[in-house]
Amino acid sequence: MADDLQKEALYYHRMHPAGKLSVQATKPLANQRDLSLAYSPGVAAACNLIVDDPQEAASVTARGNLIGVISNGTAVLGLGPIGPLASKPVMEGKAVLFKKFAGIDVFDIEVDETDVDKFCNVVEALEPTFGGINLEDIKAPECFEIEKRLRERMNIPVFHDDQHGTAIIVAAAIYNGLEIVAKKFEDVKIVCSGAGAAALACLNMLVSMGARRENITVCDIDGVVYKGREQMDPYKEFYAQDTDARTLADVIAGADVFMGLSAPKVLKPEMVEGMAENPLILALANPTPEILPEEALAVRPDVIMATGRSDYPNQVNNVLCFPFIFRGALDVGATEINEAMKVACVKAIAALARKEVSDVVANAYGEVRGFGRDNLIPKPFDPRLILEVAPAVAKAAMDSGVATRPIEDFDKYRQQLTGFVYRSGTVMKPIFDKAIENPKRVVYAEGEEERVLRAVQVVVDDGIARPILIGRRAVVLDRIEKLGLRLKIDRDFELCDPENDPRFREYWTIYHEMMGRSGVSIEYAKVVVRTRTTVIGAIMLSRGEADALICGTTGLFSKHLRHVKEIIGTRDGVRDMSTINMLVLSKGVVFMTDTHVSKDPTSEELAEMAVLAADEVQRFGIKPKVALLSHSNFGSSTHESAIKVRKAVEILQREYPDMEVDGEMHADTALNAELRDTLLPGARLEGDANLMVMPSLDAANISYNMVKMLGDGLSVGPILVGSALPAHVLTPSLTARGIVNMTAIAVVDAQTHERNAKVKGMK
Repeated sequence: MADDLQKEALYYHRMHPAGKLSVQATKPLANQRDLSLAYSPGVAAACNLIVDDPQEAASVTARGNLIGVISNGTAVLGLGPIGPLASKPVMEGKAVLFKKFAGIDVFDIEVDETDVDKFCNVVEALEPTFGGINLEDIKAPECFEIEKRLRERMNIPVFHDDQHGTAIIVAAAIYNGLEIVAKKFEDVKIVCSGAGAAALACLNMLVSMGARRENITVCDIDGVVYKGREQMDPYKEFYAQDTDARTLADVIAGADVFMGLSAPKVLKPEMVEGMAENPLILALANPTPEILPEEALAVRPDVIMATGRSDYPNQVNNVLCFPFIFRGALDVGATEINEAMKVACVKAIAALARKEVSDVVANAYGEVRGFGRDNLIPKPFDPRLILEVAPAVAKAAMDSGVATRPIEDFDKYRQQLTGFVYRSGTVMKPIFDKAIENPKRVVYAEGEEERVLRAVQVVVDDGIARPILIGRRAVVLDRIEKLGLRLKIDRDFELCDPENDPRFREYWTIYHEMMGRSGVSIEYAKVVVRTRTTVIGAIMLSRGEADALICGTTGLFSKHLRHVKEIIGTRDGVRDMSTINMLVLSKGVVFMTDTHVSKDPTSEELAEMAVLAADEVQRFGIKPKVALLSHSNFGSSTHESAIKVRKAVEILQREYPDMEVDGEMHADTALNAELRDTLLPGARLEGDANLMVMPSLDAANISYNMVKMLGDGLSVGPILVGSALPAHVLTPSLTARGIVNMTAIAVVDAQTHERNAKVKGMK
């Protein structure tokens, strides 16, 4: 699997344009006037403004939202000293994370220099370009000296994430862990395995939180760090103890906290047995930690565990910190990221984990546990992180006197951050997380189709679902071999072969019973079930042989939908099925309905679509803001289609008073809150709409495809809503990646259906 992942990663990076970053203009350049404003002669006004007041650089250039991710490639991830050029993919990756999670722009700079003096000179000279510097993948102990010098010499934040990002998350986890077991920083005995940049920064952070240096013992590859040991740098020397102990086994007994940033399996179960009551173990070596959680829990059921892995609770992940600490620092023009700001970051992250799980997070992640032993720190994709951490860091910068542009209205600042939350393009991540937690059986009607087979390979590798393929055995096996896939029948997927499946008689009998009064004879029922795989899939779903259906990757959408309606039908109380499509654009996430089903819906049908679509939007952890679109803008037309939309809005506002919905309105009015407030100050929407309900199939489908192409959007869908059982009719244009996305959505639909059925059964 590792080889296949490498191949896929290389394909991903090589897709045109190569790499992961580009530079885009943020202002219009549509005519000669724009060019004269952007460059000569108009640009001189901005230059002169900065000459008069250097602080104005943040208002007239990108500097206030731009950081440099800088490395010399001497300690890259788990790859070691591969050099600056080979480190560039990692630095581009870090840049993408900054942009996605916090909207921060990045230039990645790889410096071919290992001499500390020369490296510092290069970075220092870049200060006019950036609002902050993120040092990355620089080996210890040089990284300590480099950061120290640059912080002293530069008047912008300099932050070595390998050190401080990890340290902040570790400190937050320990802060909350000690709260759970009723222990205090100043009292606990801490043993650390590892003495690199991250480990020592973690210890420094813990000392800032109240831990006592005399209660901390460090072990590295040579054993215990003790006073008088040869070949010691001053950073390790700070934690050297006056002791005769020489190994980890000698010092672990009675420890309250074990912190590992070292090597796999160095902490043995017998060592864990001797730790103090309710020990905290942070085993952060990746991919194999110092001890696996199940091994530690087997000998000490009272242990609280954290690792660096996403498949265990309490994942220590730098992405919880670095985008948001820089967001807060940049927004107040901080001259540094000081200890007060780091402590504020720790406490904000820890406090977020203690909060009740919001509706947003619950919708996105499902049944998320509340604060406790398995929930010490937030999930990396918790959308509240930026709302909690960035303001806390900004305020700490202001209180500690390093903010050059203090925030006057924090409520307004939080509103601005809220507007960014769903522009990250990571909206599908919670759906995948939920799917992987409880995979369901998904039947693929077009199991012979190459895109489906490629998608199923990813689904199997990632544990998203338990696939069932409908297709001829010989064809499926031949195409798996042709595509070089690793799929095996029975091991990776179940196969339903229409030519010889023993259930064939049962299937055509069921279909005839359903359709006999619609002119379908017994012989025709046999032909349909043998040749129309969507019928087979829908029958399997209705019989409980599958939990969800994916169909429509070949042929006409309308034909597949007809079979789904005939066999599965609509949910109780629903007039008709409809579809929504999601578009992830640079400006945010937008949903559109109904793109594929309802040609000319009535007012009542439009209202129903809006309700069904809003429920689906909430599943992504997004609060729906519903706009019913029209050629008319708040009564500006008396055309029949405008009146239809107007009545639908009246129905929604009357029957669903808690829904944030308004219309009829133009698309620009829906997507521009300032314009809407000017036209109709009393509108029921706040901020930009994210769910567009279209007046007709033509309007919805044309708008969706036009926006998708012109906006270079990532599309997800069509998502079928209103069906009695989880089923989705896709389109022939959907890629393998799109099929994977829809599989995850189908699995989550199946989980929800199962949960609702249990609740209904209990009643």
